[in-house]
Amino acid sequence: MIPPRPQPTEGRGSVLRFARAFRRDLLSALPDRLYRAWMAEFRSPLVHSFFCNDPALIRLILKDRPGDFPKSNRLRAGLAPLLGNSVFVTNGPEWAAERRIIDPAFEGGRLHETLPAIFGAADALVARLKPGFHDIEPPASHAAADVIFRTLFSMPIEHETAAQVFAAFRAHQDAQPVVNLAALLPWPRWLPHPHSRRTRQTASLIRGLIAGLVAGRMQSIRRGDAPDDLATRIMTTPDPQTGRCFSEPQMVDQVAIFFLAGHETSASALAWALWLLAAHPEWQDAVAAEAAGLTPDMASVNALRITRAVFREALRLYPPVPMMVRQAACPQTMRGRPVPQGAQLVLSPWHLHRHRRLWDDPDSFDPGRWSRPESRSSIRDAFIPFSAGERACPGAGLAMIEGVVMLARVVGAFRLRPGPVPPIPVARLTVRAQDGIAIHLTPR
Repeated sequence: MIPPRPQPTEGRGSVLRFARAFRRDLLSALPDRLYRAWMAEFRSPLVHSFFCNDPALIRLILKDRPGDFPKSNRLRAGLAPLLGNSVFVTNGPEWAAERRIIDPAFEGGRLHETLPAIFGAADALVARLKPGFHDIEPPASHAAADVIFRTLFSMPIEHETAAQVFAAFRAHQDAQPVVNLAALLPWPRWLPHPHSRRTRQTASLIRGLIAGLVAGRMQSIRRGDAPDDLATRIMTTPDPQTGRCFSEPQMVDQVAIFFLAGHETSASALAWALWLLAAHPEWQDAVAAEAAGLTPDMASVNALRITRAVFREALRLYPPVPMMVRQAACPQTMRGRPVPQGAQLVLSPWHLHRHRRLWDDPDSFDPGRWSRPESRSSIRDAFIPFSAGERACPGAGLAMIEGVVMLARVVGAFRLRPGPVPPIPVARLTVRAQDGIAIHLTPR
């Protein structure tokens, strides 16, 4: 049993009507043909964009020539209230300098240092869960935020400031779609501004709370008593080319995207993975069997092969970030079509991961596909939950460990049963459920 895909709405009629549908849910605002098309062109007086589903185009844009396809400045404008000039939205030398500082903190050899924080948050989640029916999205969000606070600032979610940031992020998630219309349209003055008052208010509150955390950590670094966590490592790592470290305002920008990318996306992936296991008890039992031997060391985590396949399949069916936007920096030709300078190139993991010409039975939950060699070779550039190439998410390795451990711990403690009504996916900041994700928990 898989929740039904949002039903696409063909022929919206006017740009304004499309804009309203887009703000409600971008998944159902787009046509069904995108699940078969290699490339689709959309033109109107306001927008010229290309949806790119061809794996060769994905490879070209993200891996082979990323400099010719920078992130859209419209995306930057749409997310500016919260993210400022963070690594998620910058381009060129500014982005490269930020990655030179950030990447060392997330190197694979250092990921084992995050295990105590991840296991601590996972065990706290299990302790908070109670038998009976639950909307699993709020506990998943709580747990994902707990991981971020523990790995970044060495504090659990129960800390007063952490709890305030978590509450503000929940409000912000409800206030803004993942791809703001400003990312796709040259926004005319006669349309309402895409930043709602609520969006600006929640973004300002979040940034103010983060600024307090950053300032406190800077004082600890100066005193020499700062913990050796991700925040300290990033704040004390100089750019190897310039010798400069992040200033406090720059660090606020980076922490904002760490919370957005590490909290919202992880919560979305965990909630959908738990629902998929509730709906497929045969895979749930296999995960529970693996979880019985899990200990907080990297060798034990790496041994969770079935659990990892389940989590990958959840990322395929419900990619937390359903769309990414790039811009053509110069004129291009793609699949024989002219792509003008400035055109918006939309890469949609949501459509790519369910593409009918790329995947066998694309709407079905089949973790076994990840162990079939022919499947792995054919989907190399068709699975991009963390993007790909030089702009791939620096925290992808951490996110995979977190998701697998959380999944194993919860399923090892509870039997899961789906609620009576399948959840309907919608896109807000991430792919969430329209009315929550109901799961019944029974202790094992």
